Amino acid sequence: MSLRHSRLLPLSGRLRRRKFGDRIEIMSYDEVEIEDMEWSEELQAFTYPCPCGDLFQITKEELRLGEEIARCPSCSLFITVVYNPEDFAADPISDPNSRNKTPAQPSPVAVA
Repeated sequence: MSLRHSRLLPLSGRLRRRKFGDRIEIMSYDEVEIEDMEWSEELQAFTYPCPCGDLFQITKEELRLGEEIARCPSCSLFITVVYNPEDFAADPISDPNSRNKTPAQPSPVAVA
């Protein structure tokens, strides 16, 4: 058995079909629970091993925006991340970039 066959599963055996609306269908390499991914402080992203040797990556901000696709920067594969969107909803107190932030009140100006 060659090195390629001993390390990688056949791609066709792992592809997952994903529908967007009624017309477009794409295929992800796999579906992975967010709990099975690792947080990388260096990348500031959740990561999961890709068969090419690199890592699938998805940031917290992407998850907050409803993204569910983690991409590999070295190849064309991507995975579907299974997670609860409520777990990544923006928290206005701890997230300074939150859109729900209360606008700053203007300072009073003395007029002579």
